[in-house]
Amino acid sequence: MQLRDALNDYKRHRDHETRFPGECRTTTGRFSGLDGRLVHVDEDGRLRDFSYPLVGLTGVARSRVGVRPAGAADSETAWFDAETGEQRYYGNTALVVTTHETPHGVVAQYDLTLGDVHVTHVDVSEVDGELDVVACVGFAPDGRDTRIGQLRHGDAVEVYHAEEHDYLASATGFETLRGEAFGDFSGLVGDAPDPYPRPVSDDRYEEGQLSGDVVGVLPAREGSATFATLLTDRAECSRADALDAVRAAAEEYADASALERAAETQVGDVSGPHADAVAADLRVLSLLSGPRGLRTAGPDFDPYYVYSGGYGYTWFRDDSEISLFLLESDRRFDLGLSEWHEKSARSYRETQLEDGSWPHRVWPFDGSLAPGWANGRLEAGGDVEYQADQTGSVVSFLAAYLADADVDKADEVRATLERALAGMDDTLADDGRPATCQNAWEDASGRFAHTAATFLEAYSALAAAGIEGVSERALARAEDVYRAVDDLWVPERGIYALREYGPDADAAGELDERCDSAALALAAAHRAYADVGEVDGRRLDRLVSHVETVTEELYRDPEESDVAGLVRYEGDGWRTREQGAEKIWTVSTAWGAHAAASLSALLSDRGDDRAESLAATARELLGHVLPGGSLCLRNGYLPEQVFDEGTPDSATPLGWPHALRLATVALMDEYEMIEAGAAATERRPPRRSPSVGAPDADD
Repeated sequence: MQLRDALNDYKRHRDHETRFPGECRTTTGRFSGLDGRLVHVDEDGRLRDFSYPLVGLTGVARSRVGVRPAGAADSETAWFDAETGEQRYYGNTALVVTTHETPHGVVAQYDLTLGDVHVTHVDVSEVDGELDVVACVGFAPDGRDTRIGQLRHGDAVEVYHAEEHDYLASATGFETLRGEAFGDFSGLVGDAPDPYPRPVSDDRYEEGQLSGDVVGVLPAREGSATFATLLTDRAECSRADALDAVRAAAEEYADASALERAAETQVGDVSGPHADAVAADLRVLSLLSGPRGLRTAGPDFDPYYVYSGGYGYTWFRDDSEISLFLLESDRRFDLGLSEWHEKSARSYRETQLEDGSWPHRVWPFDGSLAPGWANGRLEAGGDVEYQADQTGSVVSFLAAYLADADVDKADEVRATLERALAGMDDTLADDGRPATCQNAWEDASGRFAHTAATFLEAYSALAAAGIEGVSERALARAEDVYRAVDDLWVPERGIYALREYGPDADAAGELDERCDSAALALAAAHRAYADVGEVDGRRLDRLVSHVETVTEELYRDPEESDVAGLVRYEGDGWRTREQGAEKIWTVSTAWGAHAAASLSALLSDRGDDRAESLAATARELLGHVLPGGSLCLRNGYLPEQVFDEGTPDSATPLGWPHALRLATVALMDEYEMIEAGAAATERRPPRRSPSVGAPDADD
């Protein structure tokens, strides 16, 4: 998203009650891209790349597509409009199909991203008369707004800055072609958004070829027109090869059936309980994955960090928990994800720091250190500014993956885990709990229940892994953490505290007695510990009280809409805009379902009658994030947050809740909780999907 786009959005939404002005929202539309590049197709047909974190190339910053009678003037272009169209995925694939109502009849748009190429096919065969397709595509090579040039190659255009060269080609050529110049300063600072594309002017001179925007008129032959875009690095791809590739893509996929066949090869069959949710989760997690297997947390909707710290990075907490959930689900449903697991394990080995820990966040495209604020382990004297739970989460995955690793890779995994054990031990205090550090939500420091849970699970997984010289030490540490968890018990509330905190990081402090959805991780951690140690009766009683109380206290069912679910923690004021209370989070809601299911499974193994009531809680919370549930959007995505009146907000789709949902379905299927849940869902009053807000007005 470039500055002029952010300013235009700011002008539209500066007084909006739930939208944060200047952001690049993805709560409408759908994404395509299962092998690197990530392209958003909004409901009005506009394309925009969210590819930089995954492939290191910026690509399309803005676009607009429309139709007009053959040979007509610019003023007769009917731009596609979200209010008059419908959008869907083609089956379980990442082929996006959008139908548009136009003054000339219904037009269908097909969009598919294949590697570094994105193809848009527009079918006008059902309209009256002959139409041309108009495509306005704005590139931002190397993330630049300026110092950009264009080269014309007949049926293709090259837009470049320095390293990045982007290409646009048409299967039917271009009837006309022009550059799209910037407006002047008065337009940028004026009250009204600038139009896009701008009206044709005679005073542009060379500006049209010194910008990243191209306006092309594509003749529709035999009822359709197709254009393709390609992103390249000039050091890796020559101009001749790039032109051959983009032209070949436009020609090869110049009909819908060719795109459908290509899309079908990208996915496998999914069956079993909640197959629609499982397929959607796999698609989302694939969309957010780069070629190395590292994932972004979500699409980077706030590139100027006005309201957040950015989302287009790999956090080892999110990524490794996703990896573990995928591994567990693959073992249950035989999803054929062995290559995914191997890529994740290899990337974690390559990004581990010398002290055995992992940094705050890295770039998915190459695993190098990315901007962050929790790199205390890399800074002198800055250990508190470190998120120890991230290292714990990676260890849990790698220890579980070890049993599946190839023989020639197993030794490397063991070596990584041995170094990681030393890194965890270095941040474990003498009392058996992790030392003061940052929390999972990245908004506070202290000694958190969630961090203790990740250490308990990681040490337990290491103890169960059977690594000579490591597992014995890990078991002793797991026992220490298990005993120390009770230091956080709050008897008056029947929960484990959010954290212990105080002015002195090395001394005992006060308990923060608020409910925190992250502390629900204690349920899965104790289930892991039960494989190597004894979870006593008192601890089970406290866990039941903790999970039941936290899910009840954090549950929010606002009267003004049909949405319901768990908030992040008591008193959470982040991104509430004009709302006077905490927002509902899909991560927290899915976490509640997973925690209830995990504890139900632990109790079920012991024949404890309380298992069923917790299974009922898991079914209820899972229902909110399943397709058709109150928090699942009509495009199948789970946004990070939802306002009380139903508007989704923040990163969409967010990978973490999709993986949590997938793992919860697998766990509930294993313990036969699904069938009863389906019956309960049928009795529940139908819920509508949350409002996605009115589509943006045309520029």
